[in-house]
Amino acid sequence: MQQLNQSSFVSLFVIAACAMAAPLLSALTRRRIPDVVWLLVLGVLVGPHGFGWAAESEGVGLLRELGLGLLFLLAGFEVDADSLRGRQGRWAMLTWLGSLGIGWLLAALLVPHATAQTALALAICVSSTALGTLLPILKEAGTASSPLGHGVLTHGAVGELGPVVTMSVLLGTRSPGTTMIVFAIFVVGALLAALVPARLASALPSLTRVIVRGTNTTLQTMLRVVFLLLTALMALTAVLGLDIVLGAFVAGAIVRIFVPRDDRALERKLTVVGYSFLIPVFFVTSGMTIDVAVVARMWPLLIALLVMILVSRGVPVWLAERFGSTGSGISAPRDQVRLGLYSAAGLPIIVAVTELAVGQRLMSPDNASVLVAAGAATVLIFPFAAHLLANQDPSATRRERAA
Repeated sequence: MQQLNQSSFVSLFVIAACAMAAPLLSALTRRRIPDVVWLLVLGVLVGPHGFGWAAESEGVGLLRELGLGLLFLLAGFEVDADSLRGRQGRWAMLTWLGSLGIGWLLAALLVPHATAQTALALAICVSSTALGTLLPILKEAGTASSPLGHGVLTHGAVGELGPVVTMSVLLGTRSPGTTMIVFAIFVVGALLAALVPARLASALPSLTRVIVRGTNTTLQTMLRVVFLLLTALMALTAVLGLDIVLGAFVAGAIVRIFVPRDDRALERKLTVVGYSFLIPVFFVTSGMTIDVAVVARMWPLLIALLVMILVSRGVPVWLAERFGSTGSGISAPRDQVRLGLYSAAGLPIIVAVTELAVGQRLMSPDNASVLVAAGAATVLIFPFAAHLLANQDPSATRRERAA
């Protein structure tokens, strides 16, 4: 036990050092290489396929899952239900379904001996959007409040929610009937998690006053309520055999319902808690799973996956904005291309799906390693390309910052 604790704490120290070094390295590159990419790179270096300074013990693994949960909670928190119900949201959903179909077709063609579930797992990966990862990039660029930023948020919300639900429902080992029953139980549990606190708040005003009074004190009651909801839904998905990212994403959406859109205090607190340590733990440990030797040996697959992601996700989003009446207000052709590039950046879903696929023997560890590396490359290359396009039109950058 003492040896286990020593190993865990040494690994946590190394991971914390990586978390501290990543923003410094990002600043040295004038943020052209995002913090998250440095976290992955440093994870590769310190992990078992690098210098072997850190390992994912049971304790580190639990912190990793909490970081993943917070990442998806923040993504769910950014979901605007009104936008998803509107014309822009409907177009985003149709676009994602088209991306999933294109991804499945390409997977079936490029991997002829793959089973239907393997092709589906690959299709989910290449049709996802890393909303939680893109949010800090958009905010640092001053784009989050512009029409382009809203477009990324809408496509990103659907590009995470759709894969999360599809992964939880269709990639399990249960029969379809049993899966639907389990998913229905989760929906009921999520509704209770949303309705019971609301009823208690209305029935017990004194309880509400206690929570409100403690929100900005050392008690941090509202933050504790959010973590109670997050852990409850993550535990529910774990007990039901669903992926925990589903519970985390739904927890964020529930919190969004009860927090006014113009109240950013809770979001700032969640951002501090998440991005200071737990979310970096997730990204560093994700980098620790990448085998650089395998990726270097299978570099043609890496390039093929990058092209596949761009064709499956980026191109459909660009086509929808270019030729569809989405109501997004993004009329400049350059910004429509940028939206497609941002939407093609995916990583957390890829990590979650590959872990599930390897566990169910739908994908080999080597292929999973290359796929995670491709996801990391999309976070580096596609937002950077979008940034370069913005720099070619300085007036567009000024308009975005003014928005």
